[in-house]
Amino acid sequence: MRCALLPLLAAVTTAAAGCGAANVQELPPAAEPARSPALQATPAGRIVHVGTAADGVAADAVAHDLAVAVRAPDRLVLVDARTGHLKQTVAVPAGPGHGARDAMPSVFVVGAETGSHALTITPGATTIADAAVVAGRTFVADERSGTVSVLDGGRPTARFAVGRQPGGLAGVDADRALAVVSRRERAVELYDPHLLGKRIARTPAGAGPTHVVSDGDRLYVADTQGGALLVFRTRPRLTLTYRVKLPGSPYGMAIDPIRHRLWITLTARNEVVALPAHDRPLVQLRLPTVRQPDAVAVDAALGVVAVAGRSAGVLQLIGRGQAYPDDHR
Repeated sequence: MRCALLPLLAAVTTAAAGCGAANVQELPPAAEPARSPALQATPAGRIVHVGTAADGVAADAVAHDLAVAVRAPDRLVLVDARTGHLKQTVAVPAGPGHGARDAMPSVFVVGAETGSHALTITPGATTIADAAVVAGRTFVADERSGTVSVLDGGRPTARFAVGRQPGGLAGVDADRALAVVSRRERAVELYDPHLLGKRIARTPAGAGPTHVVSDGDRLYVADTQGGALLVFRTRPRLTLTYRVKLPGSPYGMAIDPIRHRLWITLTARNEVVALPAHDRPLVQLRLPTVRQPDAVAVDAALGVVAVAGRSAGVLQLIGRGQAYPDDHR
């Protein structure tokens, strides 16, 4: 198993960062995934039962593990991406403050072919916090405090302020920057991953952004409330360059770094769509999913796409033949 459990329980220092000027009480609520309707089509691929409220998934494209965050009790379930077999269950330690507002997450770092992904579970919380590994450090969003915590070598070392209710995180441009989506302030920000708390850029990001992935110096942001995919370039400056209409509440996002393919779930339609990761992407493939597809990951080495279905507590595995019908590698 290459998934490392990193309990984030120690106190960390906080650095100030320039954030939006709006008072938090004046901001509209952050966008949330749509409540999915009953299934109208048979989900593509195979279905694996993993546990209650599966709402987070990350893929290890070397070990071919799919790490799924489930609830009641809080735990991480490892699924073999090749066979769909459950390999291991890892309990999430409650730690001090279990169920309390200041309960800190346990962070699971999941290796990947290009960089790393991270999956976090906060005991007693109702949502999965986003995280990313950038320039050798693990960054974890805390939506409640409007901060990002930093782990070095698995130990919490710092925390810095960002925009209100940070959601998606991603390394961008060969880890030159950390991208942070401020869900409450409807903005995307870039921070220096070495000079913690130093904001490089900030720009508006649609009607209600939630998640972000990157490919080179491009950022792709799911505008969940606005029903769109937003494409940004980070050089020479952070700029919105294209908007793709995606009706159906786009929410979960993943990127295949080998095939340069975006995968985005549409929670209002129980669908996942695929788009090329370039400057002007359009939907190339549309597949039916399990109900409430709140998260997606891709094992790029196998070409397997995994969708977490929160309603039924399942993981949907879409094989390469369906996910990449024209891929003959």
